[in-house]
Amino acid sequence: MSVVPIEVPGLRPTGARRARRGSRLALPVALALLALPLITAAHHSRPAPYGDHVTVHARVADGTEAPALRTKGRTVQAYDPATGRARWTYSREGARPLSVLPAPGHAIALWSDGMVTDTARADGSAVRWHRATPGSASWLRTPAARGAAGVLTTLDPGGHMLAIVTPLRISAYRSADGDLRWVLPAQRGCAFEPARSVRRGGALLIAQPCGDAATPWTSQLIAVDDLGRIAPRRTPLGNELPGSAHDVVRTRAGKGFAQPR
Repeated sequence: MSVVPIEVPGLRPTGARRARRGSRLALPVALALLALPLITAAHHSRPAPYGDHVTVHARVADGTEAPALRTKGRTVQAYDPATGRARWTYSREGARPLSVLPAPGHAIALWSDGMVTDTARADGSAVRWHRATPGSASWLRTPAARGAAGVLTTLDPGGHMLAIVTPLRISAYRSADGDLRWVLPAQRGCAFEPARSVRRGGALLIAQPCGDAATPWTSQLIAVDDLGRIAPRRTPLGNELPGSAHDVVRTRAGKGFAQPR
């Protein structure tokens, strides 16, 4: 007589119960381990903001002389002026640099899509900020732009304030953080010509020709500095970083922020 084992629902041998429980726990762990490389790969494959690509070629020690700057092909390049060796290169997808402006600690570049960027000049360790110049991309492609001559210029000897000059407007930004400080639009029927500008002392003179022949020549030349348009009895504009010692002094003196007149 043969004995047929009877299986009672809910009752299993202790060993089988443990094996089943272990297999249930092992499945989620295995799936998580399989997904981890995919998650890591997706993280590293994310495109850089604004299509930025910075390649550092050589580490530099503190106190090393600031590198020279140039545009080379589709890149901005910082290089050692003594040896000519590149320290870092910076490129952006879908754009090429038209001009680069050196300032203490800053490498400010204008790109063919109208974007302006600021990179840490010494070592290329960071692209600090990006600023778009509305409506400038199409104009930059025309002969009238003269290769973007005069579009980028500093407004003070230390390079703390940057002016971006286009036919429609002059925009001033604080170099430290890219903060927009003031905007001066061209007069109706007139247009700024950044290639026709000259510096006289602390003032930047920019041509603003008008289509109307009756417009006096004095109205076709604009003088600006880091505080805005130079005019009698204007209200000074504070450009210091908030909380700085100079900013506190201005505030206490009653010279807060104001639009240029």
